[in-house]
Amino acid sequence: MTVLITGGAGYIGSHCCVAFLQAGHDIVVLDNLSNSNSASLDRVAKITGRKVAYEQADIRDQARLEEVLKQYRCTAVVHFAGLKAVGESTRIPLAYYDNNVVGTHRLLSAMARCGVKQMIFSSSATVYGEPQFLPLTEDHPTGAVNPYGRTKLVIEDMLRDVAASDPSWRFGILRYFNPVGAHDSGLIGENPLGIPNNLMPFITQVADGRRERLSVYGNDYDTRDGTGVRDYIHVVDLVEGHLRAHEVLASGSAPSNCFAVNLGTGTGYSVLEMVRAFERASNKEVRYQFAPRREGDVAECYADTGLAGKLLDWKAGRDLDNMCRDTWNWVCKNPRGYESDAE
Repeated sequence: MTVLITGGAGYIGSHCCVAFLQAGHDIVVLDNLSNSNSASLDRVAKITGRKVAYEQADIRDQARLEEVLKQYRCTAVVHFAGLKAVGESTRIPLAYYDNNVVGTHRLLSAMARCGVKQMIFSSSATVYGEPQFLPLTEDHPTGAVNPYGRTKLVIEDMLRDVAASDPSWRFGILRYFNPVGAHDSGLIGENPLGIPNNLMPFITQVADGRRERLSVYGNDYDTRDGTGVRDYIHVVDLVEGHLRAHEVLASGSAPSNCFAVNLGTGTGYSVLEMVRAFERASNKEVRYQFAPRREGDVAECYADTGLAGKLLDWKAGRDLDNMCRDTWNWVCKNPRGYESDAE
């Protein structure tokens, strides 16, 4: 009984591999390496003491997906594979619909043909759009404001439609807030290719001297220090949520065959609070400058995590200091990410 992890060589995917392997599950990773590095899987093997089965392939290749599902006798899928940059999605929306929506359709079609009917899907808090109230509960109206978020919504609807058509399907939709941090071994962590899309890699690149200063977009929001507030969650807590979701789906104890839950901490931190926390963890100055607000950014966004606690018996346990310390440990041990593994 093997779990297929699509996008398993990426940032969250590689940490998920560790969690599932350490829990005793067999896994196989499928990744096209468009935004990842297979060296992460060698690192996963070092952490867990277990070799990682890996197939380089694209989720839009349905025939290849079927081969992998059959070859490894997969019984479930954890689906991370997808393009994920909000800004990029506004420039190349067709690529996002092709990779994310068409890719998931092909994956579901392959699963159906192979009789694999359990999936955990990597969704996002972007599906909520502009918050109408806080904290965000799962019944908050959805209304994504960018192509990336809309692809997540389309996929969520697809999963709900499939679940409604056949009760033997089981889906867990996990809406992430802002993953940060790294495994405490320092062997795996966030390794953005090119210009980062998230706050934490920018902070680390200022701290280690690769960037002169951080641009803080907006200092006139109605927040405690004027900068945007977000819910940051340690990546290890996040993947432990996936493991619990898998166990709930496999046990048949979920209240329905398709559920959606928030994975966050329920606490919001401002950009400047993140900067100060990272300075404490790294003992480095993080220089910054204020810049105009970015279109589409909201003042505050953080989760209500009550449903995850009730449904999954899960709660994030690592605080902001843990997130920053583990990130800095990863950066110090891997100043060039996984690049040195190729030498």
